[in-house]
Parts: sequence; structure tokens; C-alpha cells
Amino acid sequence: MSVTAFAPETEARFALARQVADAVLFEGYLLRPNRGGAAGNRLRSQVGVLVPPAWGADREEHDFQHTECLMEPRAGATLAVELRFLRARRRTVQRACPDGAFETVPELRLGDRNLVPGDEGTEERVEAVVTVDELIHGEGVTLPFGRPAAEESEPVLDDDGRPVGRTISRHEEISGVLRLSAHELDGPCRVTRLTAVVENTSTWTPVDGRAADRDAALPRCLVATHLLMGLSAGSFLSMTDPPEWARSATASCRNLHTWPVLAGEPGRADVVLSSPITLEDHPAVSPDSPGTPRGASGTDGILAPGGPVDAMHTAPAAGFPDEYGVMRPDTPWDTATEAGFDPAHDRVVVAGRPVCAGSRVRLDPGLRRTDAQDQFLRGRTAKVEAVLHDVDGSVHLAVTVEDDPGADIRRTQGSFLYFRTDEITPVEDEA
Repeated sequence: MSVTAFAPETEARFALARQVADAVLFEGYLLRPNRGGAAGNRLRSQVGVLVPPAWGADREEHDFQHTECLMEPRAGATLAVELRFLRARRRTVQRACPDGAFETVPELRLGDRNLVPGDEGTEERVEAVVTVDELIHGEGVTLPFGRPAAEESEPVLDDDGRPVGRTISRHEEISGVLRLSAHELDGPCRVTRLTAVVENTSTWTPVDGRAADRDAALPRCLVATHLLMGLSAGSFLSMTDPPEWARSATASCRNLHTWPVLAGEPGRADVVLSSPITLEDHPAVSPDSPGTPRGASGTDGILAPGGPVDAMHTAPAAGFPDEYGVMRPDTPWDTATEAGFDPAHDRVVVAGRPVCAGSRVRLDPGLRRTDAQDQFLRGRTAKVEAVLHDVDGSVHLAVTVEDDPGADIRRTQGSFLYFRTDEITPVEDEA
């Protein structure tokens, strides 16, 4: 019988693999301040996109991922599975009209902000724990999942607190299924082939058939789809470098639009990450990028060098643009694509004072859009390293905390903390 509660030890084993998955699949998409023109901010450039079956037909995109790998489970072992993906949330911008109605507009200017429509990604998870015996001796496990359509409206206020418009964020209905099965292979050594299939089962059909724009299908897609699988007792075999006795069995495994590697703590083989990007076993977040890729620290969670990308298992050229690397101070700003923006020299007025690189500010993290770690920085002073503009036109300040013994290292690596202008107070005039 399947259950959906992970034990603490399972959570601990998955934590490291999640960091890698975040760095590979989620980093770069609305996860750190970037201009709207940056490739990483366009959800359509993501890998691991599972499209609705009706839209994917006759196109070079797929509505499923098929993973197979080998494992040696011990008696009574359970298998924990976590399916993760991004779900597109489409945002439109509306201006308030004098008669009380709202008009959809391509942009809404608000002082130092410029609100624009776009697609945002929200993380979704499907979790299950099943017994290996259930997979081997039964007919497998089928786990359907779905998310209903939803819409949220949020007022937009000007600097004086007057309503000037609103944003409408909408999720479309999505549905899918996760299928798990296992089969003991014949041979001198007891080894089991595990099969995991993820499908987009959306019944949505484009009204204009083949002429439908991909943007119409995107809100019904599973984006950056990947699997984490862990054994409570036993181990997986490496698909990249299997033992000699298992090479023929490994070669018989079928992996379509994804590739499984050993993940988690080095030296262990009880966790597998199946990703649309082919990696080496035990991929790790680069030492240049301490912290969680999507945390409030704003660090860039890139992989340590050495993980090859196999074109056979990689999504189309969308891949990873240069911006997925560590942002370093000596990297020139791309004035050709980001004309008019220069983080090292841009300035913004806060509380009547100009703030730019070199300014000192006091931190006052907001409660709505931060985590507990940021609250420990409340009242601390920091140095502004750059002024950045994100996809919706909001201004972010990249800072290093004063009296931080690692500030020089963070500055060299470009590993900054990020705060909005309403989360800081200038403590002196610009440097």
C-alpha cells in the first residue's frame, strides 16, 4: 500500500539531491534579479517540459518521461519517490480606469518600477512511499495527480498608496500520472529493474489545432520535470559506470527524455536523481555557490565542474545560457541586450536619498517574501554591491553584510544577498 509521508531520514537523504536539482532545473528562472529579456527568465526555455498530449502530437516535444535503472533492494525495503516540476502561472497587468473598470495593458509604470505581464513558475511535488514487494509482485503502482485552475488578483498601488491597477495571476488546470513498477532480472546475481514513468494527461486541446502558439500550451505543461527515488534498505547501481557483471543488464534499461544518476551523499548509492539533463554520478553544487540556489541569499546554485551533458538526453538547444554561471564583478554587463541598465553604476532613490554601489544601508526584511534566515539580519548594516532590475521592473539591491568575515570572498564570487528597496533604509549619503 502506498503512503505519502516521508520519514525524517528520507528527507535528509533527499535534501542534497534537491540542491542539485534546483541548480540544474530551477536556477535562472525568476530566482534571482534579472531583466525580463534574459533567457533564463523565459519559462519556455526550460528543460524537461512535458506537454499536453494533444499539443505534442506531431511535434518534437513529448508528453512523458521514461526512467529505468537497476537496484538491489534488501528484504522489506521501501521506495520513496518525489516527482517535482514547475507549473506556469500566467500574469497579466491591468490599469485602473476612471469608471472603476480595468484595462489590460502591456506595461504599467510606477515610479522606479515597470510592471509587465509574464509567466512565473511555482514548484509542485507529488510524493509517495511504496514497498518494493508491492512493485515486484503486484501490478505496479499508478499515482494520478492533478491541480485545479485558480486565479488571484492583487491590487497595484502607487507610491502614495493609491490604487492604480491590478495584476491577475492564473493557473490553468493540469493533470498527470506517475507509474511505478519493478521486475527481478534473471542471472547469477539478484538485481531488480525499476521503471518510473511520468505522463502529462491533460485533456486540453488547442482550438486552432496545429496553428496554436506554444504559449497557449505552456500553462498546461509540467516544466523542469524530474524524479528523486530513494531506497530505505539496499542500493542502486550506477547507470554511468556499472559493475562489470551488470553491464548487459544496464544496457537493456530504457531511458527516454531523462537520465538517472546516483545522487545524495558521496559514497552512498541509495538515492537516484532522474533528470532531463545528463549528469555524472553524485553531482554537487559548486563550492563557488554556497547556500541554496533559490534561497534569500541569492546565490547561484551551479554545478561543480565535471558533469557532462549528453545531447541524446538533453532538451533542445534551450539548455543553459551563460547567465547560469556565477555572476562575478569582473563580468561585463551586456549592454547590447540590457541597454540602459548597469548594476555597477545604476542608482535608485530610497527615502529621498540616492542609493548605488558603495552605499551603506540598514536591512529591514519584509515578512511576506522572505524566510526565517533573513530575519536574523534585521537591523544589520550592509554595503550595496549592485542595483539590479528584475523581470517585472522591480529594483533589487545586491548587498554584503558589514562585519561579515566572509564578505570579501562573497564579493569575489558574486554571492550576494538581495533585498527590495522597501526592505532597506539608507544610513548615509551614497559613497
